[in-house]
Amino acid sequence: MMRTIGKMTALMLVLTCIAPFVTYHLAISAATASLEGQLQRSLVVTNRAIETEIDRFRYLPLILGEDARIRALAAGERSPDVLEAANRYLETVVAQAGAAELYVLDERGVALAASNFATSETFVGHDYNFRPYFEDALRTGAGRYYAIGVTTRKPGYFLTSRIDVPGRPPIIVVVKADLLPLEATWKAAGVQTAIADQWGIVFLSGNPDWKYRPLVPLAPEALAQVAKERKYDGVNVAAARPILPASVVTLPPGEAKAPALHVEEGQLMAKFSVVRPDGWLVLASTSTGDTGKVAGFWALATLIAGGLASGMLYFLRQRAILIRTRLRQGEILERKVARRTQDLAREIEMRKRTEDELRNAQEGLVHSEKMAALGRMSTAIVHEVSQPLAALEATLATAGVLLERGGAEKVGGRLLDARALVKRMQRTVKHLKTFARKGASDLEPVDIDLAIRNAMDLAAPKARALGVVPAYDASGPKLVVVAVAVKLEQVLLNLILNALDAVEGRQGATVLIRKAVESGRVKVAVIDNGSGIAPEHRDRIAEPFFTTKLTGEGLGLGLAIATAILREFGGEITFAEAGGGGTIAAILMPIGDRSTLLEAAQ
Repeated sequence: MMRTIGKMTALMLVLTCIAPFVTYHLAISAATASLEGQLQRSLVVTNRAIETEIDRFRYLPLILGEDARIRALAAGERSPDVLEAANRYLETVVAQAGAAELYVLDERGVALAASNFATSETFVGHDYNFRPYFEDALRTGAGRYYAIGVTTRKPGYFLTSRIDVPGRPPIIVVVKADLLPLEATWKAAGVQTAIADQWGIVFLSGNPDWKYRPLVPLAPEALAQVAKERKYDGVNVAAARPILPASVVTLPPGEAKAPALHVEEGQLMAKFSVVRPDGWLVLASTSTGDTGKVAGFWALATLIAGGLASGMLYFLRQRAILIRTRLRQGEILERKVARRTQDLAREIEMRKRTEDELRNAQEGLVHSEKMAALGRMSTAIVHEVSQPLAALEATLATAGVLLERGGAEKVGGRLLDARALVKRMQRTVKHLKTFARKGASDLEPVDIDLAIRNAMDLAAPKARALGVVPAYDASGPKLVVVAVAVKLEQVLLNLILNALDAVEGRQGATVLIRKAVESGRVKVAVIDNGSGIAPEHRDRIAEPFFTTKLTGEGLGLGLAIATAILREFGGEITFAEAGGGGTIAAILMPIGDRSTLLEAAQ
């Protein structure tokens, strides 16, 4: 084993000495290829950006030529009104379309109208027949040309279209597009991107040192043509130093697959042909200085890796043992996690079952409290029903006597009285059945007046038994809350019954119910002139199973359940001392509308 490890270590040392040199050269080649790929991708994006910028205005001259004001110029009209209308129209189009300038030339190349007619740099009256875009438009119907403006001294890309009117000489519509925003974008991004014309002269560049310099030395005929066309008027292109090395004497092929050039020490340039038929070249350059650093880093990394690998040979067995130990530990941990997951699943199931049981118990307690309230009113309810029954029996007996004595005309009145008594009992029983119903849970808009009246109807038997009639002021606007009607009536009934209990046996007992709007919420207050709430009971009054009534008169859940119900509806219960003694028990709930109902449903 030791001999095998020794041979492997010696071999690793030899590889460690050779590998850094190989890695360095491979890294240089890979980094250079990566830079070339980045440059080519950058050129494709730039090419698309240039074409997009030019395409914005490509059809603008033709469109302008269809306007009646421009057609009037084409028809030979030269009156001041026609020229003024054309000038104003061109000025408006420039402001809307974003072009640099718009102008119209006659068949001689003289500007008839221009968007800058009102400025000191107006084109009107200037002769531009020396420009190739004018000659191309006359000859072929369209032209395109990039140059520095002889009037404004501002560079731009000129697009022209010939407008023909039968029997009249043609006119030329020219749009000047500003490509300098592209250059500004390159400068801001620090990208060394440039565009050269068909002669190889750079006219847009993110590198200021390249602008208006040729890629290679210019031939005499190229210089003569540039001077004739006044393409770069005011710039001495002939004296500019070429950008490419002296070894490059002709323009490189404008194809994406052409190899990149090393312009100078630490600089790599790629090229790409764009914007035909202009024959422009888009160029991009980047620094290769970091490639040496990257290659050195990988060579050093290879050296370190080789040294580490040599040292790691001595620890292979220990590592294998460690891996096997960790795998075994992982299996043990997975089994523990699986067991714990099962335990958690059981706990979750038990918790869900407990929550369901608690929910059912809560509903049962709410229903029990309803029944307890009905029990508290049972004597009064029996009285409420027995009185109409006794009256009904007497009424029907009287009707029978009247029939026997021949007083049939008086029987109808007795029957109407009997029917009224039956309706009275039906109304009482209906309220009791609705109140005792279990399971209502759908939120709905509830008329607060109706809920108060229903609660008062339910409490009416006990109120009459005590000789106290709750007073309710129903004046004011109609108020609606979002709640479950039966549950809201249960809360109101609980407060009314508590108020009646508080004033029982008291001289001059009164119970008053009021509604109002307070801070954007509906407030319903039940005010009594009873003995009030003892100070030691105020903090415990809403606790479950807390009651000050005698044993058997209540479960002590009324206010606790009422508080829980109101929380479901976004409300609350408050207690305050009434002036002169007694208690003000009030519920506060948000004013309900359709949007509130939708929010509550969600």
